[in-house]
Amino acid sequence: VKQEGLRFVEQELQNITVSDLHGKEGQFHYNISQVKVMDLQLAFSDLHFQPQQHLVFNINNASISLRFRRQLLYWFFYDIGSINASADGVRIHTVLQLAKDEAGRLKISNITCNASIARMHAGFSGTLSKVYEFLSTFIVTGMRFLLSQQICPSLEHASLVLLNSLLDTVPVRNDVDEHIGIDYSLLRDPAVSTDTLDLDFKGMFFPRARENQELENHAVEPVIKETERMVYVAFSEYFFDSAMHAYFQAGVLSIELQGEKVPKDLEVLLRATFFGTIFMLSPAVDAPLRLVLQVSAPPRCIIKPSGTSVSVSAFLNISLVPPGRPAVQLSSMAMETKLSAKVFLQGKALRVQLDLRRFRIYSKQSALESLALFSLQAPLKTLLQLTIMPIINERTKKGVQIPLPEGMDFTKEVVTNHAGFLTVGADLHFSKGLREVIEKYRSAPTTPAYPSSRPAEPSVDPRQL
Repeated sequence: VKQEGLRFVEQELQNITVSDLHGKEGQFHYNISQVKVMDLQLAFSDLHFQPQQHLVFNINNASISLRFRRQLLYWFFYDIGSINASADGVRIHTVLQLAKDEAGRLKISNITCNASIARMHAGFSGTLSKVYEFLSTFIVTGMRFLLSQQICPSLEHASLVLLNSLLDTVPVRNDVDEHIGIDYSLLRDPAVSTDTLDLDFKGMFFPRARENQELENHAVEPVIKETERMVYVAFSEYFFDSAMHAYFQAGVLSIELQGEKVPKDLEVLLRATFFGTIFMLSPAVDAPLRLVLQVSAPPRCIIKPSGTSVSVSAFLNISLVPPGRPAVQLSSMAMETKLSAKVFLQGKALRVQLDLRRFRIYSKQSALESLALFSLQAPLKTLLQLTIMPIINERTKKGVQIPLPEGMDFTKEVVTNHAGFLTVGADLHFSKGLREVIEKYRSAPTTPAYPSSRPAEPSVDPRQL
């Protein structure tokens, strides 16, 4: 992060615009224009956290090489050309204050900046070089003042406008699919210690038809103790429970199989099991079967150090559907299943792969019917594994994006289970530079949004310095 930040600062300082400088001293008239930064040497830099909400960036003993266009008049001698100059002992101290904005997004809310230049040199050549060197004090002093006055406004604009536009790419409230969305807003201002930056995200899913619906959080508070990776993201049981609750509220946790979609072996077994009932319904014996599997309550996620599982309660209605006649229900079974969940990170997406681990059915009418349904236990479990589970896993295949700015990716991912939550640890990799992302989302040239970002008006006469 420090390396990428330093590269961004270099790019910003290279684009510094210094106002023209002109004045006179006796018979010596000068005009300096087209000031351009040629090279920067920012070898001594440091980026560190500062409690409670600050990020500190220091540059010490840096040097900046410049080139000016000169127009000089001394008595009857007129000369134009270029001047190479260098600013040495450049010191920049910036403190960025991090906060949560009204939308719940991380933002740089304020910046304090101090910049100074210890010394500046200018090299002259030409027939009047001796005169220039004698009078260069006025030029060098003026340029030193103008340059030092441009550094902090440039960095303020880079932070408050450009870097904040990068933070705008972090998802806060996104649609997951056509049924549910997710709220990633920050619950409070970031907490900064000497070693860590902690961000507490809401991490709650909601049905898109009821976007203001809230689900109370009863899960344990994650505690991150690992330090081997650059970033750790903790997900409590609440994160997964809210997703399943949102899908349940959206009414999509149901599957219907009818006619040819019912596996042939299962259809034969079902007709044999309910033969007496079907026979009594003659002439509907050859009517198609319909299976309706519907979750009866929001599934619950359980995270243990040994693994992650999901408990699901559902009911299965088995009916005959005679053409042109009302459906005839043969049985209504209650189902209790436990799914094992493999959670993994792929790119920026958190994904879940589910597998059927336990399965039990029983009759909602009588214990006697539950005994009769015992023979259906194995084939129905096979139905779930071969027909239903692929449908569910196809829905979870896309996953959900972790709130990370564009241009940043995770590497060396590792998932660790704890009691009541799991953590995803990873290192950060910049697949795109900060400026590349900023330019992508900046449709028009950005101007400073804060009065403090405006550069001071330069003095036209160096004798006033």
